[in-house]
Formats: sequence, structure tokens, C-alpha cells
Amino acid sequence: MFQLGKTIVSEDILEKDFVCNLSACKGACCVDGDAGAPLSEEETKILAEIYPKVKPFLRKEGIEAIEKLGTSVIGTDGTLETTLINEKDCAYVIFDGKTALCGIEQAYNQGEVSWKKPVSCHLYPIRVKDFTEFAAVNYDRWDICDDACSLGKELQVPIYIFVKEALIRKFGEDWYSELEKVAEELKK
Repeated sequence: MFQLGKTIVSEDILEKDFVCNLSACKGACCVDGDAGAPLSEEETKILAEIYPKVKPFLRKEGIEAIEKLGTSVIGTDGTLETTLINEKDCAYVIFDGKTALCGIEQAYNQGEVSWKKPVSCHLYPIRVKDFTEFAAVNYDRWDICDDACSLGKELQVPIYIFVKEALIRKFGEDWYSELEKVAEELKK
């Protein structure tokens, strides 16, 4: 672990390799697990605002869950998260054949909304836990991502490079530049 500004960062994000392999995992992170994607309070407002434009991209089950429970919910641990369908799939998940994709991201790709998706999804496999004085930036190792780890190793792409855009979105260009400097020092 090392400190970077007001973050405590796991060295795993610099040392471990990762590249999503949708052809292998089929987007399992959007349908497996026991909670929705973590959200900030600001993101819950964005979801509520863009929902009418995202709705046409969603499945019937997702729309029903959102209209019954809301565009976001408070999870069992008391944190904000995306709504789930029957406590399983994210309500925003859509399918291209058997591959899970994000309906929000599809609306973004079609130019309907200017928000790509929750930053926690964009950052994955990095998870950020906010504390009063700092944020912890950690690698979330999940066995459904074994193929992503293998592909990342084959292509030699460290996690922090794979999620560069998301890290900059979350922490800014200056923070990311400092992270790159730490990564270079660790290589020596």
C-alpha cells in the first residue's frame, strides 16, 4: 500500500494484470453477486435524471424493478447501489445474445445520455472505499474474472492501465500522473 494524495492505494493495481474478456465471462459481474453496483449520492441523482432516456434500452424486467424500487436503492449494508432484478441481475443489464451489457452504456454509446455508467462499474476490478479522511483504492479479486486476469497477463496490461479512463474520471489527471510515477518507480 502507498499513499497518493488523499488515497491509500494497493500495489496490486500496479502489479496485477487485467483486461476484461467478455467473450469468456459473458459480463458475469453484471448478473452475479448479492448487491448492485455501488453508487455515490450524486450518481443516484444522475440515474434518476437520465432514466427516461435510458429506459428504452432496458429489458422489461429491469424497467419493472426500477419502477417498483427506484432508479437506485439502499443496499443491505446501508450503502447506495443500483437496483437489482429479483436480487440478482442489475436492473440496467441488457443482453447481446448471452453476453450481459450495460443499458446505460448503450444509451451513452448511442448519444442519448452523456454519462457512461456508474464509476464503480467503469473502475472494475478496482473498488474504492471512502473513509472520512481518505479513500482506499483496492483490487477486487473475483473468480469470475479469471479469464480477464489471464488475458491481461497475456497482453501485459496492468490493472491501472486497463482502467486509466475510469481512474482519471474518479481522481483526475494529476492523480493519475502521480500513480504512473509510482508505477515506474516500482518497476526499477
